[in-house]
Amino acid sequence: MAKIALITGATAGIGEACAELFARENYNLVLTGRRLDRLEKLAGRLNKKHNTEVAVCAFDVRDREQVISNFENLPAKWKKVDVLINNAGLSQGLDPIQNGNLDDWDTMIDTNIKGLLYVSKVVSNWMIANGKGHIVNIGSIAGKEVYPNGNVYCASKHAVDALNKGMRIDLVQHGIKVTAIHPGAVETEFSEVRFKGDKERAKKVYDGFDPLMAEDIAETIWFVVSRPKHVNINDLLIMPTAQANATTIVRK
Repeated sequence: MAKIALITGATAGIGEACAELFARENYNLVLTGRRLDRLEKLAGRLNKKHNTEVAVCAFDVRDREQVISNFENLPAKWKKVDVLINNAGLSQGLDPIQNGNLDDWDTMIDTNIKGLLYVSKVVSNWMIANGKGHIVNIGSIAGKEVYPNGNVYCASKHAVDALNKGMRIDLVQHGIKVTAIHPGAVETEFSEVRFKGDKERAKKVYDGFDPLMAEDIAETIWFVVSRPKHVNINDLLIMPTAQANATTIVRK
């Protein structure tokens, strides 16, 4: 029987790359995201290419009731989740604290912290009932250091770092693995979302060096998940070769 991976934020970037890789490795998938059209297109492609069974759930992780109802309404076979990849997350704006947009703050906190919690609450209980599982939380270098104007985004990713440690402690007795992956600069839709559709400003973030790609993170997640049963990688920080920390990037 094929294993099942549940991936949040699967409509683009790291989530989509994970879906592609796990399908290739013969996992069936539960894919979530806000854009149903993208989810259905991805599901169709993976089914055709890899003969992967895919369940799609279109909702916003910020909405607790949507998270619970979508997951609880899945057929029983889809609740045998082996791997949860908590990938849904975003940044909004890049302003000093005194100029911060309150709506941006709410969006980041509700998505990056509360959304991760809502999903993990449901799926961790499935894993406990199943007697196994692996939760992979996508953090950030912003969860390890704070950079200028990153204030609330950094705070939200510091919370992910802390929650990852807390989950590991709480779930270890149930044989459930918990891992955090903290990427540096990854060229996805991240900066475009941060700058609210300003493609030119987003592109400049990655000028002059080779950033990580979504596939690099997906391959790292696969490495972590494919370790032997007795091995858990608690915490992993991955950067482009040109990046030393959140603010030090060597550009050509």
